[in-house]
Amino acid sequence: MRGVAGRHKQYVEVIVDVGTDGSHTPLAIVWGDGTSYPISRVLDMRQASSRRFEGAGTRYTVQVGKQATHLFREGDRWFVEAKEVPLP
Repeated sequence: MRGVAGRHKQYVEVIVDVGTDGSHTPLAIVWGDGTSYPISRVLDMRQASSRRFEGAGTRYTVQVGKQATHLFREGDRWFVEAKEVPLP
């Protein structure tokens, strides 16, 4: 699925801590090639939909390195609004 502004909906694996109350705290994003990006902290969590793509659920604003980004939980699946990589 393609969106605007050079981004696409990319489903990813997420390492998650599930609390005794059922809450989900994402700890790392794992890309399709196996590269893991640790989440240093969760800045915000709210019910929201992606502005670029279909799908509603929980939107996490997370800190990965020095960059803040959105991570979405849509039912049992997770996705990010990934940047398009231009072909050489």
